[in-house]
Amino acid sequence: MQIRHIKDIEYRLLPGTPRQTTDIVIERDGCITVRPPARMTPEQVDETVFSRRLWIYRNLAEWRDLNATRVVREWVNGESFLYLGSAYRLLLVAEQDEPLKLKDGRFCLLRSVVDAGGKAAAQDAVRDFYIGRGRVRLAQRVKHYAPRVGVQPGAIQVKELGYRWASSLVGGGLHFHWKCLMAPAKIIDYIVVHELSHAHQRDHTDLFWNEVDKVMPDYRERKEWLRQRGAEMEL
Repeated sequence: MQIRHIKDIEYRLLPGTPRQTTDIVIERDGCITVRPPARMTPEQVDETVFSRRLWIYRNLAEWRDLNATRVVREWVNGESFLYLGSAYRLLLVAEQDEPLKLKDGRFCLLRSVVDAGGKAAAQDAVRDFYIGRGRVRLAQRVKHYAPRVGVQPGAIQVKELGYRWASSLVGGGLHFHWKCLMAPAKIIDYIVVHELSHAHQRDHTDLFWNEVDKVMPDYRERKEWLRQRGAEMEL
């Protein structure tokens, strides 16, 4: 990956593929990523990016608006945390057999975790909870949708993916961001179908969206929810 600049636009140039079109994406962190056809030189990619500058400016402005109210959570009693689209209040407890549990409608976190390690340790405990729950739920949803999409998926991992919600590997493996578990079930299903559909079409072309539409005709609504509400899914 290269970091390139053309005028006032900075973007991440990803490795080229046999695609015919250049894929320009405003990622969750506001960075611009560009995946071009393999035949294009970096200078040709610069020209393509510059020709799309009005689209880029408009979408960056929209991204800033959507992220202006990004939630910053505190590790105190009563703070709200998301799981499968529902908000659960945090309760710091003196004793339990795991650092974090979802119990009686609350996220119960050992107070000693916060006292000893502060915010970083508390985030690790919540992240581990989502990863553990995510492995089970995402495996179930992939198993449910894979036959409908008509693919044989590979290994599934739930992990930190930075600015991506998920990724589909060329060999069939699927990686999901642990933050997906904050989303409602129907949005998680959209992410699953999206990634499975990449086995048919690697690029976000009309052919790709046609594959998604075959399985999930209301995908546009779910995709828009994720675009607008994704900034809420933070620790």
